[in-house]
Amino acid sequence: MIRCMTPKGEESAGASLDDRITGALVGAAVGDALGGPVEGYSPDQILERHGGRVHGIVGPWNGDAWRTARPIAPYHKGDGHVTDDTLMTHALVRVYDRVRDHLDAYAIADHLVPDLMTNPRWIPELETETLLLHRVFLAEKWLATRLHHGHADPREAGVGNIVNCGAAMYMAPVGLVNAANPRAAYAEALDVAGAHQSSYGREAAGVFAAAVAAATAPGATADSVVGVCLAVARDGTRTAIEKVCETAAHHTDFESALVPLREAIAPYDTVGPDYRSPSLGARRPSRLHSIEELPIALGMLLVADGDHRHAVLGAVNYGRDCDSIATMAGAIAGALGSPVPQEWSKHVAEASRLDLWEPPRTLAAVTREIFTRDTERRRAHEESFARLGGSSCSA
Repeated sequence: MIRCMTPKGEESAGASLDDRITGALVGAAVGDALGGPVEGYSPDQILERHGGRVHGIVGPWNGDAWRTARPIAPYHKGDGHVTDDTLMTHALVRVYDRVRDHLDAYAIADHLVPDLMTNPRWIPELETETLLLHRVFLAEKWLATRLHHGHADPREAGVGNIVNCGAAMYMAPVGLVNAANPRAAYAEALDVAGAHQSSYGREAAGVFAAAVAAATAPGATADSVVGVCLAVARDGTRTAIEKVCETAAHHTDFESALVPLREAIAPYDTVGPDYRSPSLGARRPSRLHSIEELPIALGMLLVADGDHRHAVLGAVNYGRDCDSIATMAGAIAGALGSPVPQEWSKHVAEASRLDLWEPPRTLAAVTREIFTRDTERRRAHEESFARLGGSSCSA
């Protein structure tokens, strides 16, 4: 059973919408930057490389040879640089800023893809200004291939792509726009992610958005967020979250949780034990499997009792796809109202040459506009339904 923890929720109950949106987006970027330099390695390899666990921002795995050392070259992962998780998250915020309403798969085709393909911006890992399309991996380049070049139906464009966390990693804005309404966040994220992913990759996008929305609710806790995820999740994603979080409930520090959490997710993860050499059955559609990143992020959130610093460090030291795990854990913890360490956020912003606080300001304004529009639409529906004799507007 998942243990009941309420103090964190009580402490953060007074956090405002702006605070939670800022915490989620800045918290996600910080997690991303801390996880980047150790992505793809195991906890034991991280321990050996750094002479202990990672407790903050570190440099590239291969030091000054990052430009040519495989398998990471030519990306400067480390020194506070964000990765494509954050760059894609900010790109989705720009789409919300342009549309100023709820999004769907068509918005990805009409706005996100042109942004990836035509608007140069600073890419921290490449240390140059170029198109975001040049930084993202093949699973994200799929968006341009299918939607721009292939003219696929946006609602079905994700079918055929490898199934991974590519869509889930940047869905925090969907959860924030639907603050305190996780089922709406889940539905919107499933629509948006249909342009990018299918199967359990798309499902994870919906559940992650729901988790972020649930975390913004006053009084929310790590446990209540997990409860919402279990209520909305389907198939292998739900089972994986349940098993991982049952295991996490027995731990209060990430060190003791590293091996048990991996053992809990292993039956549902298609990548296999060697992260850089996935099995032949990896990343294919399935109703029995789950991406690894979201359940582990939720598990680390429970281990940390919702604390941002400890949830992110747990995710980072877990290794494997830890930049995305830490992005998700950081977003949810930040949305809960847990403070993001200033020494981290300041360093990441400066190193990445990004204003980490501008996207939250933009999204907070858009979120209020959308809520006003939703209220007007709901009232119009209530009036029409009442005129049909369905119910009274005052009921």
